Amino acid sequence: MMLLMPILVPMFAAALSMIIWRHRTLQRWVSVFANSILLISALMLFHEVYNNGIQVAYLGDWHAPFGISLVADLLTVIMVTVSAFVAFCIAIYALATMDAEREAFGFYPLLHLMLAGVIGAFLTGDIFNLYVWFEVMLVASFGLLILGGERAQMEGALKYVTLNLLSSALFLSAVGLLYAYAGTLNMADLGSKLAQSDNSGVITVISLLFLVAFGIKAAAFPLFFWLPASYHTPPVAISAVFAGLLTKVGVYALYRVFSVIFIGDIAFTHHTLLLWMGILTMVTGVLGAAAQYEVRRILSFHIVSQIGYMIVGLALFTPLAIMGGIFYLFHHIVVKTNLFLVSGVMHRLHGSYHLEKLGGLYKSAPFLAFLFAIPAMSLAGIPPLSGFFAKFVVIKSGIEVQAWLMVAAALAVGLLTLYSMVKIWAEAFWKPLPESAETKPPLSDSERFCLYLPIILMAGVTVTIGLCAEWFVQLASLAAEQIMNPQGYIDAVLGGQP
Repeated sequence: MMLLMPILVPMFAAALSMIIWRHRTLQRWVSVFANSILLISALMLFHEVYNNGIQVAYLGDWHAPFGISLVADLLTVIMVTVSAFVAFCIAIYALATMDAEREAFGFYPLLHLMLAGVIGAFLTGDIFNLYVWFEVMLVASFGLLILGGERAQMEGALKYVTLNLLSSALFLSAVGLLYAYAGTLNMADLGSKLAQSDNSGVITVISLLFLVAFGIKAAAFPLFFWLPASYHTPPVAISAVFAGLLTKVGVYALYRVFSVIFIGDIAFTHHTLLLWMGILTMVTGVLGAAAQYEVRRILSFHIVSQIGYMIVGLALFTPLAIMGGIFYLFHHIVVKTNLFLVSGVMHRLHGSYHLEKLGGLYKSAPFLAFLFAIPAMSLAGIPPLSGFFAKFVVIKSGIEVQAWLMVAAALAVGLLTLYSMVKIWAEAFWKPLPESAETKPPLSDSERFCLYLPIILMAGVTVTIGLCAEWFVQLASLAAEQIMNPQGYIDAVLGGQP
């Protein structure tokens, strides 16, 4: 039940939200309560795995590799816990920002269903069920993206769903080929069987299909254009949860399959394809951000850019690099979600996301300026915040293996990221408010509480990760050790039968 709870809670909340469809106030509090329970269950699972090792559950008492397995190692519980924390913060933020029309057309059921898809993808030990959870996540996220039916939303949703359906088709094709070759869909069993296979050419071809499919979902180069075309179109509560979680599921899938299943040709798949994909993702994303003057589009391009650091960590495939990539994953989820939430408050105060229409926030909202500076400087890698340690470890791992081009790209991208954050600061916070700017009514006390509390919580986590970096580095190092030694994962799943 401990492994099932993080999936069952959002699924039950989605069903309950459908039952109380006409009672929007009740739906709001069900959302907050359910996400509180989700966070508690995630922390309990984290405690169990951290203290007692990899946990496995066999659904229906059908043991691996024949039945459906749920598996939780350290990487899994890190992702589940951070996702639950983000969900809790979004539930509070949405109380003040989600309009009645979108609530009436299913915001809360779709949000919970999407969370179930995200967490199910993290916990599954079966490659086909990974596809199923991806589709649950895709359907729910598409519904969230088009809520409201605005023209910009529909244009963004068309690009979003087209490329993601292409990714799903490639994913399903790859699953079929893999099953035809190996005769199993359990990831641990696949890792065991493919390690003994002599036909490395066929395995490499199948791995490339997975690489393209997951690369699209992670918004990696060259098929990332759907993300900055769509993430800025829905309300900010939806944009924020998308920014924090959706692409990270694709990155997680890359880490899982290219550490357990496809490790027979590391020189080609990791050190060549993944490395170049990571470098080009970093560079193209940050250049796109530098050219933008709309806050959420800047932040959307930076999602792409930062995904490159995570892919590079996997590509180098050393214990230090994997540790840096995992550290980057959980740091970035919190920081990027928080920046989108801050942008929502900026919009609430002055009615725009465009930098030329913003200004004076340093004087009119000094606490918001302080709260923006924390995730912004962390994203740019300024010490002692979490982003500094994430970038430092990834760059150090590149120096160790003499991947000089990657190191140079990572340093240059860090500087351009700082440029983008300084641009937002200078335009939105430092310069005087333009005379043509829209003036909104002041925040009510309840609105202020719901808007600021999630931002404060996330900023606190960012500072905590930076100030207590030793513990978090140790946690990421333990997770990397499990990734680099997949036999432990395989033994836990296949050797856990009575």
